[in-house]
Amino acid sequence: MPKLVISADGPDARESWRAAFARVAPDLETFSWYDSGHDPSEAQYAFVWEPAPGDLARMAHMRGILSVAAGVNHLVSRPDFPANVPLVRMGGEETAALMADYVLWATVSLLRDARKWALQQQERVWERYLAFRTIEKARIGILGFGNLGSAVAHRLVRCGATVSAWSRTPHQAENIQLFSGARALETFLGQVDILVNLLPSTPETNGLVNAAFLANLPEGAGVINVGRGEHVVVSDLIETLNSGRLSGAVIDVAIKEPLEKHSPLWTHPRITITPHVASEASRDAQASYVAQSIKELEAGQMPHLLYRPKRGY
Repeated sequence: MPKLVISADGPDARESWRAAFARVAPDLETFSWYDSGHDPSEAQYAFVWEPAPGDLARMAHMRGILSVAAGVNHLVSRPDFPANVPLVRMGGEETAALMADYVLWATVSLLRDARKWALQQQERVWERYLAFRTIEKARIGILGFGNLGSAVAHRLVRCGATVSAWSRTPHQAENIQLFSGARALETFLGQVDILVNLLPSTPETNGLVNAAFLANLPEGAGVINVGRGEHVVVSDLIETLNSGRLSGAVIDVAIKEPLEKHSPLWTHPRITITPHVASEASRDAQASYVAQSIKELEAGQMPHLLYRPKRGY
């Protein structure tokens, strides 16, 4: 039976992870990276988030590295990352369901202008501001149609929204209008009321959401960023909101996290901030996903969310 060494979330999380794996994968032998009685070289797999400098190099002998997050650029960009070892991104049904729920909440919040109600509550103002946009009349566009993007799109369709999606390469789906390739991006943007960014972080997508990009959206559109902080040029987003072209934004990710205290995103009246919580699944759900991924790797199979260097995600 293979061994899994866990460094995810640091030494304080060792007991919670140990308990989770004991509940959902009792046959998998696990130990903490921080246990003095074990050597990480004993393990064939590692479960990580932000390993200390040099720790990744100590995983070069392993059969797989599993990330606690869907984004892995912070790992593969490090000089100590062992490129020969398969890297699996976090996924699973609960992760996808949480993301779909979050985007549904954010969509309704933008449609009903809930940010204004929140500001009124802070000031103890009872003003019956009414918004009449319903999800059945909303045109929602998903940037990125991978594991999470497709889950979000299908949830919104079931709620009655008109949903389209754009991806780098073609896909197929029922009840969703699909666009692909750079030439189709402008057309896609021009017909959505709420834009949901779920793109991965690549050289092509970093800084993509800038002033010229946002100018393609219909006047009064809203933006939800649950992709990467690097995607959005913050100054351009704020300028577009101030001009009135955008009605609002919901932001769950930042270039530097925690979001810096001086960031203008905190106080903008048209922006709702959440602290990177859109789709972090429970300990048990993540442990179950890791155990299943290890079974697939042991069987010589490729997990669905295996990192592919040529794609950049």
